[in-house]
Amino acid sequence: MERQIEVRRPYRHFKGNLYYVHDLVLHTETNEMMVSYQALYPPYTMCVRPLQMFLEEVEEGRTDNVTGQKYRFELYTGK
Repeated sequence: MERQIEVRRPYRHFKGNLYYVHDLVLHTETNEMMVSYQALYPPYTMCVRPLQMFLEEVEEGRTDNVTGQKYRFELYTGK
């Protein structure tokens, strides 16, 4: 089953910070789907990242995976 992105929802990065996904957007030159998201901590930076990268799994054995997540970004449910 392919992972889906829920827009207008918070996500947690595997390093622990929270981000708000605003929307999925299309790169007009490459037709690549991108994720538009914003840090939920100062200075609240807006970012864009390829959808495939947003959905990828964290490499096994990374010492900076402080959350123990399987994926780079996971939907935040308050846990």
